[in-house]
Amino acid sequence: MSKRTLRFVLLSVFPLLLCTTSIVRAQWQPDVRLTFDPLLSATSYNNAWCVVASGDSVHVVWYDSRHGPGTWEIYYKRSTNGGTAWGADTRLTYDDSTSSFPTVAVSGSNVYVAWQEMRDQNPEIYFKRSTDAGSTWGADTRLTRDTSYSYYPSLAVSGSDVHAVWEDGRDGNSEIYTKRSTDAGSTWGPDVRLTNDPASSSIPSVAVTGSNVHVVWSDYRDGDLEIYTKRSTDGGASWDPDVRLTNASNASMFSSVAVSGSNVHVVWTDQRDIDPEVYYIRSTDNGTTWDPDTRLTYRQGSSLYASIAASGPMVHLIWKDVGQGIYYKRSTDSGTTWAPDTVVTYSSGIVLYPSVAVSGPKVHAVWWDSRDGPSGNVEIYYKRNLTGNSGVQEGIVPAHASRLMPHAIPNPFVNFTTLPGHEAERFVLYDISGRRVGVWKGDRVGEGLPAGVYFIRPEGRDVKPLRIVKVR
Repeated sequence: MSKRTLRFVLLSVFPLLLCTTSIVRAQWQPDVRLTFDPLLSATSYNNAWCVVASGDSVHVVWYDSRHGPGTWEIYYKRSTNGGTAWGADTRLTYDDSTSSFPTVAVSGSNVYVAWQEMRDQNPEIYFKRSTDAGSTWGADTRLTRDTSYSYYPSLAVSGSDVHAVWEDGRDGNSEIYTKRSTDAGSTWGPDVRLTNDPASSSIPSVAVTGSNVHVVWSDYRDGDLEIYTKRSTDGGASWDPDVRLTNASNASMFSSVAVSGSNVHVVWTDQRDIDPEVYYIRSTDNGTTWDPDTRLTYRQGSSLYASIAASGPMVHLIWKDVGQGIYYKRSTDSGTTWAPDTVVTYSSGIVLYPSVAVSGPKVHAVWWDSRDGPSGNVEIYYKRNLTGNSGVQEGIVPAHASRLMPHAIPNPFVNFTTLPGHEAERFVLYDISGRRVGVWKGDRVGEGLPAGVYFIRPEGRDVKPLRIVKVR
């Protein structure tokens, strides 16, 4: 390479070098307003997910009162390019009664939505699906048929197995029920009662991987609200006994569950510390045993409605915190350690009920927000993190992190660079967008890559990434 060519390449790369710190450490993009109607648009409680993603398709559901006070309908919106642009609002329900508390799940091009509906004079659970990634939708399917209430559905899917859970009053008190489809929602099996105690069991959340199904809920059988869980290891054909997860002196409520491999992650709001805080517990053996619970929030005031998502060793948490803030934190080691809190948004209005999803390197979040006023107007907002699920360090970096990452020599480089003293170790490389591009040993990092700016960190270690530059 001539001196003139090298100078040109370095000058071309230099602007990227100036901005890469902000790219890596401030990866949340600006807030995006998804709804524009004069009345209320609301997301559901944190037991359900109002955002899911598969590849670059992002699916959002909410319930909406734009058709008049007292008439709530379920709406849907999608992005087909990872949240960059959004299609039009799609109305999913057309009944004069109240349709509310939707939940959404996705598997490939199949998108599933469930909600509670008043068209039958009492709240029942209804279901709807799209088999073409949200382009068109099938007919409504009524899932429950009892004379009492059915509330707060939550959906999860693995392959063609779709699992629904909800709170049900048919037995004289609130119990947790479930129902499953083994043919992608075409047909459904019978209702199955999961709890059987004289107190209240409420607001369940469900997660599934393969044939392992995990349900969590709040339960009053012990004299105050505690978090319970139950699992099936055969796709919902049979269920293990209830397991009590909390034993606190005050209420434990609003639980959410995620699963990745054999790791099961549960979060909830807990009042043992007077102010409501977010707590976390995990199982690393598919729910056979459970680690001690961990307090995740330490802010003065209330931390509420935590939503959780998991992908490999990455665990993502979002919640509504004191004031009008939506906060986020993540773990890159399956919940062993957690990064500091990150402010996702701080609104001039009221914010509630955030929901989080991941696909590829991206993290997606939605919530409801009243910043646009006037009083009585609430809209759905969306925000994404382009690299939050890729392993690239974001937000506040621990002070010791830079000491843990070795230097690359040379840097910039032409063919490859070397990490002296770490030649036999494996290092993960990411491009400037946060996309993982491969793994290299420390003796020939970057060999075969095109010119550009990259970030590198040791495989399996969450340390501040090192920026390297290939000039040819």
